[in-house]
Amino acid sequence: MDNFEYYNPTKIIFGKGTEAQVGAETAHCGRKILLHYGGGSIKKSGLYDRVIRALKERGIKWVELGGAQPNPRLSLVRTGIEMCRKEEVDCILAVGGGSVIDSAKAIAMGVPYAGDVWDFFVGKAEVKAALPLGVVLTFPAAGSENSTGTVITNEDEWFKRSAGSPLLRPKFAILNPELSYTLPAYQTACGVADMMAHIFERYFSKTEDVDLTDRLSEATLKTIIKHAGILMKEPAHYAARAEIMWAGTLAHNGLLDTGRASDWATHAMEHELSALYDIAHGAGLALLFPSWMRYVYPVFPAKFMQFFERVWDVEPDYVHPDRMIAEGIDRLKTFYRSLGLPLSFQEAKLPVTDLDEMAEKCTRGGPIGSFKTLYKEDVLAIYRMASSLHA
Repeated sequence: MDNFEYYNPTKIIFGKGTEAQVGAETAHCGRKILLHYGGGSIKKSGLYDRVIRALKERGIKWVELGGAQPNPRLSLVRTGIEMCRKEEVDCILAVGGGSVIDSAKAIAMGVPYAGDVWDFFVGKAEVKAALPLGVVLTFPAAGSENSTGTVITNEDEWFKRSAGSPLLRPKFAILNPELSYTLPAYQTACGVADMMAHIFERYFSKTEDVDLTDRLSEATLKTIIKHAGILMKEPAHYAARAEIMWAGTLAHNGLLDTGRASDWATHAMEHELSALYDIAHGAGLALLFPSWMRYVYPVFPAKFMQFFERVWDVEPDYVHPDRMIAEGIDRLKTFYRSLGLPLSFQEAKLPVTDLDEMAEKCTRGGPIGSFKTLYKEDVLAIYRMASSLHA
């Protein structure tokens, strides 16, 4: 196990009706806020009205910025930064899922910075200050409600890149599973694939003596798998929604990667897909991960054997590890299919004409991954494997 520091100051407020506390929690952060959200779903559901009422009760003033969309855009972030400066906002409240929260985080770190906020995403600047941020979560998936990171798409050449800092952890996050009842089944499925991928990126590590975080990861994955199946049949099943929502937070708040190296190659590859084609992030990850697994498992077969035995109940086969791992990957794909997720470029109706361009952009800053170092030719090979359902 590697040395590590873990600090997580986000206050989690979990359970039914907890959005009623948003006014009191926001009052600890600021008196004039930017209320940031996506489309009209929070207004249709009545959540917007409940949030506004809670803010009014605490005498909090606000300005609004809607329009956050999946794979949040740099142009909207820049608009939000200018709005916050003009209105002298001292706090941001994000009401929505990961895209809204990521956009809010980028705005929060861009307001006090003299340069262009994109500098943080290309390594030209380090976050030194950020506006405080609060969250009302409506879509469990990205884990951004309790993480240090943000991912933004730059419409110029369609680059999707990440940035991070402990200063971006929200001051509070309100998690009411009831707010996710109305999510379409496909969005729920994409969220499940996203949070599972966050665990995969941490679990597949060559760091030794990490049994505790291995076991925590396995338990979280098995919980997600079990309750995702329930939600496909019963979308308003509170207990299943609660398990999924809390699992999504734990998957990406840094706990599961304490003391170990993480990989993140598949996320880097998926960012090129969703930047170029605007595919849902979780769907892109489901499409890529089985091919990544097939490509890299020879580096450390025992890790994959452990994973498929403990999480997917594959019978151990120490004489034929390749067969065991192939069976495990097939079970993962069967699970994704049960959620209605695409398993290839072909199924997702994505073109395969841009594979070389995506591989080049993905590795422009150097090779990716730590489980296996991937160069452009490796990334291209994985894209090609994922391009066909029968590859």
